[in-house]
Amino acid sequence: MDSKRLGKALDLMRLAEEAAARPGGISLAQITEIFAVNLRTAQRMTRALEEAFPMVQTYTDRDRRKWWQLSDHRLLRLQGLRDSELSALDMGIRRAERDGALTEVVALTSLRNRLLGTMPASLARRAEVDAEALLEARGHACRPGPRAQYDPRVLSVIDSALKGPFMLEIAYSGANDASPRSRAVKPYGVLFGMRCYLIARESENGAAYRHFRLDRISHATLMPNSFVRDPGFDLAAHSARAFGSFHSDAEYGPVVWRFAPLAADVARDFVFHPDQQVETEADGSLTIRFTAGGWLEMAWHLYQWGDAVEVIAPPELRAMVDAHRRSDFPALP
Repeated sequence: MDSKRLGKALDLMRLAEEAAARPGGISLAQITEIFAVNLRTAQRMTRALEEAFPMVQTYTDRDRRKWWQLSDHRLLRLQGLRDSELSALDMGIRRAERDGALTEVVALTSLRNRLLGTMPASLARRAEVDAEALLEARGHACRPGPRAQYDPRVLSVIDSALKGPFMLEIAYSGANDASPRSRAVKPYGVLFGMRCYLIARESENGAAYRHFRLDRISHATLMPNSFVRDPGFDLAAHSARAFGSFHSDAEYGPVVWRFAPLAADVARDFVFHPDQQVETEADGSLTIRFTAGGWLEMAWHLYQWGDAVEVIAPPELRAMVDAHRRSDFPALP
């Protein structure tokens, strides 16, 4: 079989897999997106699916879209776990370890082991060896990165509270506390990074969202009383108010950086903020604009660029970095 025919056969198997794995089946629009093909090719693929798998079921929804569904899941079980899929799982586990997301580490590891357990031992071992080779080739074998440590039992309690949602009682040592103080809070989410933060409202502090460092929470207890979450709270939008993990309403505002022409191509490959705006200037420099707070974390990052970046706004951040811009760094980030 030539490579073109082999590719079509693999695409057909993958299409059958998608039709079996998705509860509602798969539509033409989804096929064009997943396989990066046009509508006519997607239609040919569905005809091949119907011919190769006579048990495929089709139906049309109220929007007159046609769906293809395979209810027989034996096909999925026979395929086992591919080395590329196993390496992706392992990569996710190691990234979660690096970010301190210990609950995700446990869940992903359990999923990985359960999937491997469905395969014959020889095939499972071969998949593990191949996956490890992929990880090493991509540089993900060992990259722990610096991060503050916290008690994983604290995160486990927080996870249980978020599912409720239930109130939490935490023993927290603030920057000015000589010893941990007990606080009753309403948890809203967790931000992972070099430092990990619990986002919560204190029961005695109104509607303000506080950020509690996980490494400063010595103990957490699940309380029996639940609470009603603010329906307007959005974790992604909230996290975007900061450059890193530190939030400050007083520092929140427009940020403008200009990268010199020699650094423009490198800076263009970075996502400094999810809502950034990028503009190439007439002289070849690159201007980045976004709105966020956290000047100290911005200064830590900007230091890596030496004198190849200039802070246009805010003036407070400009004052923090101007005296530390260097010209002798041998490389850009």
